[in-house]
Amino acid sequence: MGEALAAVPGILEANVYGVAVPGMDGRAGMASLVVNGDFRLDRLPGDLQHRLASYARPIFLRLSPRIDVTGTFKQRKVDLVREGFDPSAIADPLYVMDPHSGGYERLTSERHADIIAGLVQF
Repeated sequence: MGEALAAVPGILEANVYGVAVPGMDGRAGMASLVVNGDFRLDRLPGDLQHRLASYARPIFLRLSPRIDVTGTFKQRKVDLVREGFDPSAIADPLYVMDPHSGGYERLTSERHADIIAGLVQF
């Protein structure tokens, strides 16, 4: 999935991982992205539709200034997984795929609370 995301115009780097969502089996896909001025969030769902199966598209996005790497230049995921998708704990902009429109919307504290309470189904 990381290669497919990195092929989208404006995405310089992508780090893909799973986060726990209460009430969901397994983990939900999340991607930390480093983007430039060519990135268009409104076009991302269409770009991903052509590159990834629906089950492989990330539910959550995190726009980061950089992706941390290990001493052997592997992308670090442990801290990202631990931080999850809580907008009150993460300074980077977070987005969630709206299950009705299929587009990405800003993840607010209220929306986060609805997801945690199981009011949003993906």
